[in-house]
Amino acid sequence: MPHAYPPPPCRRLGSLCQAIPVTVRASSQLRDARAGDHEATWLLGHTQQIEFGELWHHKRDLFVRAELHVPCKYLRVDGDQAECRAHGFAGPVPTAPPRQPQPRRLDGDHFRLVERGKLEARELIRLKPRRSLTVLGGGNPCATANCRTADHTRGAACCRDLQIEIMCDVEWTEQEALVRSRKSPYLCKIVRNDDDSLEVEIISTCGYLGEDGISCGLHGKRRADGRQAKPDLCRRWPVPTTDETLHPGCVFALPKPAAAGV
Repeated sequence: MPHAYPPPPCRRLGSLCQAIPVTVRASSQLRDARAGDHEATWLLGHTQQIEFGELWHHKRDLFVRAELHVPCKYLRVDGDQAECRAHGFAGPVPTAPPRQPQPRRLDGDHFRLVERGKLEARELIRLKPRRSLTVLGGGNPCATANCRTADHTRGAACCRDLQIEIMCDVEWTEQEALVRSRKSPYLCKIVRNDDDSLEVEIISTCGYLGEDGISCGLHGKRRADGRQAKPDLCRRWPVPTTDETLHPGCVFALPKPAAAGV
């Protein structure tokens, strides 16, 4: 039977009903200043429901301030009025924290990506195509795949659904309650594997996607130092294995073995 977590100890309706501030580990076990660029670029690309702030290094890890714009599951809205189903507070719908634009695709071949632990605007260099790749244009199998995220949105689910690590010490009970009170499935599958953090799944579309919602603007480009612009995570995943958790309908999923005697 799932563990029942108490609601956060709120005192009134407020901005925390709409969004919560957190610290997220962007990359870990860094060998040098550039080692976390790909992973952090991937993370900071998912801007739909996550507003990213300051990046900083601590020891061998890279962290980022963020605000998760996912409402509380206890908030009930009826027109311009709201009620907290956990504590009984009622009043006007609480205002969400203001959001600043955070574009990742700029003009032409200019993009914002992480370089040496900082979010920078850079002009990327187009690569000459040597073969047909499966992640852009008509050759992208995700364009017609019947895959979907937990909110039942179909197509390119891997670019909209991600797992993040929120820094939350086991003694930070109020912070953990705020995280666990978010509305599912937009933030769900919350697991504590360590005493200092929570792993969660959040739906937040990547800002590097094109207008078709499928093609990646970083594909086929490299940085000035020669590295691929597209994060390693996106270029090597998904790897079809029998124990990999994939989205429903993913074209990369291996077929299930037939039952004995069939």
